[in-house]
Amino acid sequence: MAAAQDDGATGAVMDIDDAPAATVTEKRAKHPLEPLDGAEIAAAAAILTRIYAASEPLRFERLEIKEPAKDVVARWRPGVALDREVRFVVFRPGRIGVIQGVLSLDQGKIIEATELPEARPMIMLEEFLEIEQVVKSDPAFIAACKRRGIEDMELVCVDPWSAGNFGVPGEEGRRLSHTFAWVRNGEFDNFYAHPIEGLNAVVDVDTLEMLRLDDYYEGKEPLPIPRAESNYEAQFFKDFKPAGKPLDIVQPEGASFTVDGTRLGWLGWDVRVGFNSREGLILHDIGYTENGRRRPICWRASLTEMVVPYGSPQHAHHRKNVFDIGEYGLGKLANSLKLGCDCLGAIHYMDAWVNGIDGTPVRIENAICIHEEDFGIGWKHWDFRTERTEIRRQRRLVVSSISTVGNYEYASYWYLYQTGMIEFEMKATGIVNTVACKPGEPGKHGVEVAPGVVGQIHQHLFCARLDMVVDGPANTVVECNAKAPPIGPENPMGNVFFEEQTVLATESAAKRRFDPSTMRYWKVVNPSVTNAVGKPTGYKLEPTHTVTPFTDPEGPSGSRAGFIYNHLWVTPFAEDERYPAGEFVNHSAPGLGLPAWTAADRAIENTDIVLWHVFGLHHPVRPEDFPVQNCVTCGFKLLPTGFFDQNPIIDLEPGRNKASCCV
Repeated sequence: MAAAQDDGATGAVMDIDDAPAATVTEKRAKHPLEPLDGAEIAAAAAILTRIYAASEPLRFERLEIKEPAKDVVARWRPGVALDREVRFVVFRPGRIGVIQGVLSLDQGKIIEATELPEARPMIMLEEFLEIEQVVKSDPAFIAACKRRGIEDMELVCVDPWSAGNFGVPGEEGRRLSHTFAWVRNGEFDNFYAHPIEGLNAVVDVDTLEMLRLDDYYEGKEPLPIPRAESNYEAQFFKDFKPAGKPLDIVQPEGASFTVDGTRLGWLGWDVRVGFNSREGLILHDIGYTENGRRRPICWRASLTEMVVPYGSPQHAHHRKNVFDIGEYGLGKLANSLKLGCDCLGAIHYMDAWVNGIDGTPVRIENAICIHEEDFGIGWKHWDFRTERTEIRRQRRLVVSSISTVGNYEYASYWYLYQTGMIEFEMKATGIVNTVACKPGEPGKHGVEVAPGVVGQIHQHLFCARLDMVVDGPANTVVECNAKAPPIGPENPMGNVFFEEQTVLATESAAKRRFDPSTMRYWKVVNPSVTNAVGKPTGYKLEPTHTVTPFTDPEGPSGSRAGFIYNHLWVTPFAEDERYPAGEFVNHSAPGLGLPAWTAADRAIENTDIVLWHVFGLHHPVRPEDFPVQNCVTCGFKLLPTGFFDQNPIIDLEPGRNKASCCV
C-alpha cells in the first residue's frame, strides 16, 4: 500500500486494510479526465465519513478526481468504464493535521492514505464568516472599536488572512488566521474606504479561539478612520457617463465550436475542460488536427499557485503574503458568471462541482464560460505592382473563469488561436487592499487613493504548470538568446546579431530568469519529430510579463515562496509534484515544492517534462485603482515554432463581414 507524503514530510500510514466499503452508484463510462460531479462528491464523502467519522467529526478540504496516467487515458475508448478514483484531504475540527489519500468510487473503499500530523489544510470558505464573528464578538476587539468611535459592530467587516509562518511566540502548532478590519458607513457602503488601522486579531481557526489582539494604538490616540465614501454600486450614483450605443456580438448561424461533455472542439483544436477546487480552470490534452492528423501539444495546463506580497513593514502589514491558491483555493471561490455582463456573444457555460467543508456537493452554476472573439487581422499583403490585396481575419476561442478572493477578482482566460498560438491572460480587478493614514501623509510604502486611505505597493506572482507533449511525450527545452559580437572580424559593420540556442539538460540548468538584454525565450521541441526543413517541431514559451520579486528569499515570507525567484523551472513529470510551493502551503516550512524537488538535479532532456512559468503584476497603486480597480493584465504565450511547415492559416477561407457598414 502506497503512502503519499508532502515534500519528504514524515507521515503515518493509516490502517485501512479492513475499512468497510461504501455502496456507490452504478459505474458510468465517463471520460477519465472528467471532473467529479455532485453525485460522485457525495459518494466519496460517504466513504470517508463511514471510515473516519465513526468516533469524531470530520471536515473536508478537497475531493477531486485523481487523473489517470497519460497512457491509461490514451488507451481509453468511449463506452469503456474506468475505475473513478478520488484524491482527498480531510481533517479533524479542533486540531491540526490532515489525512491525505486516494479512494475508489467503484470499489467503495480507500486505496491509500497517509496521516500528516503537522500539515494544515486551507482556510475554508465556510470558515471565513466564522472567523469574522469570533473577532467581532470579542470584548477586547469591541472595546478597541469603541475607542475609535465605532458603536455598531454589525457594520464592522473583518477579513481573514492566512497567517504565514513568522515564529511569533504562542502561534506554534496552530492553524491561524491573521485579520484586518474595516467599517461600513451604512448598508452596502464600500467598507474598504474606511480601514481600521492598527487593529489586528489573531484567531485559531480550528478552535475558533481569539488568540491575541494586536492594537498598535493601545495607550495612545488611534489613527482616525477615514469616513468619506468611495462607493461603486450603481445605486449610489445619480448621474452616469454614457456607455455608448449598443455594441452587440451576434452569431446568427451559431458558434463554430462544439461541446461534447467536457470535450471542446474548434477549428482544428480539441481540448478537455477540467476544474477542481484548488486550481479552478484546467485544460487537458490540448491537440491540433491538420489534414486528418491529430498532434498533441500540452497534456495539462493550469494556474497552480499565486502569492501576493505587500511591501510595508508598518504595524502588521508585513504579514500580508498570501498564497491565494494554496491557502484558499481558486476553484472554491469561482463566480457564477452572468450572460451579457461577464460573457458576451454566443456563450456555452459549464457548471463546476466542489465540496463543502462537510463534504456536501456544491454546484457553481456557470463557473466556466466558452465563446469566440474576433481578433482582427490574421494576415494581409498588398502587392503594389499588381495592386492586388489578400487579407484574412482571425478569431480566437476563449475559455474563462473568474474567482473572488477577498477584495480581489482574478479572471483567468485561456485563448486558442487559429494560428496555433495558446495564450493565458490573467485579468486582475476588484478593490485594492487599503490601510489608513493621516491625510496627506501616506508614507513611502503606498499611495493615497482617497483622503486618509492608502493602497500599499504589492505584487501578484503567478505560477503556471504546463505538462508539455509536443508531438509526443519525449520533449527537450532549449533556451534561445540573441547575441551581438563586438565590432571586429566577425562583425565588421556592427550589424551582426544572431540567435544562440542551448539545450537545458538538467533541472539545475533549467532554473532560468528572463533577460531582456538577450530577448530570451524558451522553446519545447521534440527531437524525434522534424518539420519540412528537417528541424525538430516545437512550441515557444514567450514570457511577456515577468516580474522581479522584492521579497527577500531568506525572510519568513520569501523562504516559503521559493518558486518565485526563477521565471522558468523544468522538471521531469512526477505524479505528486503538482504545486510549486508544496502540497500544504498554509503555515508551510521554507523550501518546499520546486526548490526541494529540483535539488535532485534530475535529467530533463528528451523525456516527459513539465514547465513551470512564473509571471505576474508589479503593482504600485494609483488613485485610478480606487474605489474599484480597472482590469490590469498579465500572462504568457505558447507559439508554434517549427510545429507547422508554413503559416497555418495561409489557406484560411477568404471572406467579408456582411454586417459591417460605413457610418
